[in-house]
Amino acid sequence: MSTAQDTAGGETEPWEGVTPDAARRLLVAAVEAFAERGYHATTTRDIAGRAGMSPAALYIHYKTKEELLHRISRIGHDRALDILRTAARAEGSATDRLAEAVSSFVRWHAGRRTTARVVQYELDALGPEARAEILALRRRVDGEVRGIIEEGVASGEFDVIDVHGTTLAVLSLCIDVARWFNVDGPRTPDEVGALYADLVLRMVGAANQANQGLSLGSGRP
Repeated sequence: MSTAQDTAGGETEPWEGVTPDAARRLLVAAVEAFAERGYHATTTRDIAGRAGMSPAALYIHYKTKEELLHRISRIGHDRALDILRTAARAEGSATDRLAEAVSSFVRWHAGRRTTARVVQYELDALGPEARAEILALRRRVDGEVRGIIEEGVASGEFDVIDVHGTTLAVLSLCIDVARWFNVDGPRTPDEVGALYADLVLRMVGAANQANQGLSLGSGRP
């Protein structure tokens, strides 16, 4: 699958809300260029060329290269927050909700790996005001996962000593999928999501709690 297909083909999210079409094409082209060359090595001419437009046409829709990155980062983080919030507020136990949060978050980072790499790893290229906005969104993302873990600890489903540190570890594990996932590799995004959900449940002690329950239950008359 090509970079263009990864960012724009198949599912249209997360760019379907970007209008007009020229602005969307420039955004997709910027994702491709930033992922391939890095933000600092990419020029507005590179982006416009990939979109089949002139450099002057780019400035009609985006005043600067940073504005493009900010828009990409904002849309990506909004999507990440939506994925985790949906899982966190679903019905079911903390174990069920954490598994769904991890599997869906990992699927997005694998299936949209090119976009995810730009969203997650080009943050330092933003100016102070834009960076502060994205960091606030990241704190909300963290909060959704931390809330599930805290509920699991309170209910006795999870055995976690350091909730903050564990939240950071879980999110780091999910996000890093965007670095290494290969569409031609042996696993699909769904398979990686399921694997990581199992790993995270073991990390928080959910598997141990379940096993202990089964052990206790088997000794009852």
